[in-house]
Amino acid sequence: MSDIVKSFIVLMLSIIVVHLAYIGYIRPEADLMLETARQAGQSAPRALVIVLKDYEQEICFILMIWGSFLILSKCYTILRNNYLFTVDLIEETAEDDFVPEMIIEKLDSELSADRISAPLIQTLRTALWRYAGTRNVQNLSDAIESSVEAIAIRQDAENSMIRYLIWAIPSIGFIGTVRGIGEALSLADKALAGDIAGMTNSLGVAFNSTLVALLISIFLMFIFHQLQRLQDGQIVDIQAYCDQYLLARIK
Repeated sequence: MSDIVKSFIVLMLSIIVVHLAYIGYIRPEADLMLETARQAGQSAPRALVIVLKDYEQEICFILMIWGSFLILSKCYTILRNNYLFTVDLIEETAEDDFVPEMIIEKLDSELSADRISAPLIQTLRTALWRYAGTRNVQNLSDAIESSVEAIAIRQDAENSMIRYLIWAIPSIGFIGTVRGIGEALSLADKALAGDIAGMTNSLGVAFNSTLVALLISIFLMFIFHQLQRLQDGQIVDIQAYCDQYLLARIK
C-alpha cells in the first residue's frame, strides 16, 4: 500500500472518529451546560467541552491527528532503518580486488524491498554504480555528495504538507476568532439593552478557537522538529558511513 493511500485512509478515519466524538459527547454535553447556565441567568462556564465545542476546534483536531500520523510515520521509518548504520554492508570480494557490481548484486539479493529503498542503500548503490563505470575515486566521492544532497532536498519536499498543516491550524483558529467577533458585534444592541449573554458566548467562540488552535500547533511543531532532527542526523550518518566503509576502503 502506497504512502498516499495510507495517508488518505488515516485522514478519513480521523474525520470519522473526531466527528463521532463531537456529536456523541462534546456538543451534547456543551449544549446541556449552556442551557443550564442560561436558565440560571449565568454566563457560560469554562468547562473543557465548552472550549472544544465549535467547528473550528473539530477541524483542528482532525488535522492534528492527520499531521501526527505523517510525522510519526516518517520518524518510524528512519528509526527502523537506523540499524543499517551499524552493519558493514560493503564487503570486499577479494583481498586486493574490489568489485562494485558484485556488491550491488549482493545488496539487491540479501535485502528486502523496504531496506533497498532506504536512503543509505540508495546512496551506496548510486556511488557503487558510478565507481563501476569510471573506477575513479573522485567520481565516487562526487556521487556520494550529490546523492546526500538529493536525499535532503527530497525530505524537505516531502515535509511540505506537514508545514502546511502547521500553518493551517492557527489560521483555522483565527477564522473562528473572526466568526466569533462578528457574531458578538451583531449582538451589540442586545448588550446595550442589558442582555450580554449572547455577546459573551460569541466572544467565547472567538477566543476558544484561537486557544485550541495555538496549543495544537505548538504540539505539532514540537514533534515536527524531532522529525527534522532525525532527518538531519540521518544525512550526517549516511555521509559518515560512506566515508568509513566505502571511501576509506577503496583508497
